[in-house]
Amino acid sequence: MKEKKKKPYVTAIIMGIISIVSYILIFNNQETVTDLTTKSGYFVALPIVAAFYFSFIHGAFASSMLSVLGIEAKKKK
Repeated sequence: MKEKKKKPYVTAIIMGIISIVSYILIFNNQETVTDLTTKSGYFVALPIVAAFYFSFIHGAFASSMLSVLGIEAKKKK
């Protein structure tokens, strides 16, 4: 008998909100972001950290959204 998995509606909504807010913040503060990411020293890590952050948030949102829509990867036998 197949178990019915709960769909991650709440996770999809939360990750979607975090994603939207993050993009709004970064685009509304373009000058500050540009100033910080073009400095030398430890600031050179900021673009890499930002890329990982946005990749994680977008990936979590996309995964949850696809699960909500019922799109799942095939399981190997």
